[in-house]
Amino acid sequence: MTLKRYARIREMLARRQPDLTVCMEQVHKPHNVSAIIRTADAVGVHEVHAVWPENRMRIMASSAAGSNSWVQVKTHRTIADAVGHLKGQGMQVLATHLSEKSVDFRDIDYTRPTCILMGQEKTGITQEALDLADQDIIIPMIGMVQSLNVSVASALILYEAQRQRQNAGMYARNTSTIDDDDQHRLLFEGSYPVLARVAKQKGLPYPDLNADGEIEADAAWWSTMQAAR
Repeated sequence: MTLKRYARIREMLARRQPDLTVCMEQVHKPHNVSAIIRTADAVGVHEVHAVWPENRMRIMASSAAGSNSWVQVKTHRTIADAVGHLKGQGMQVLATHLSEKSVDFRDIDYTRPTCILMGQEKTGITQEALDLADQDIIIPMIGMVQSLNVSVASALILYEAQRQRQNAGMYARNTSTIDDDDQHRLLFEGSYPVLARVAKQKGLPYPDLNADGEIEADAAWWSTMQAAR
């Protein structure tokens, strides 16, 4: 691990937007899940949320976990649980859905704490989720096609959110607003992935890192790490 990489990780964490997220409701195609998570990472989203199809929950959770090690995926049992959790954090929940009350997605203030709710590829967002959302939003289309791929739609909306937040100076931070424990985990796993994997296998806590990203661990920690199981 180089000092340059350590500084890059710290810079990335400082720009994370913990009050901007996506919630995937029943999205069932692994390539769409991966694309949504990659875009979330690109715009500085720290954590995404999901309610998986019951018959594919294990497969989808595994796919999501392997999509991007920098973005956390929080699974919820029901959409009511997911929306309740997000509204409990003060987020406005936006549903991508065409209705009489829909507004252009660019007319939303994304500098507010925001969750973008994306529905299943074929049937879209469920009525239960729509009833729980604060606002329906649409991506205007003037061609014959009246819908976009779920990962494309999420990317368009996330980058509008990124544009507004960039203009508002919300990425110009020197320190991270992420929880200290989460920040430490990401710093260690990103700086020392092999050691992090061994520590997990042996049930050891991650040691502290100094200002230069060097490990500060006692002899007992190193001895346990080096011992054969």
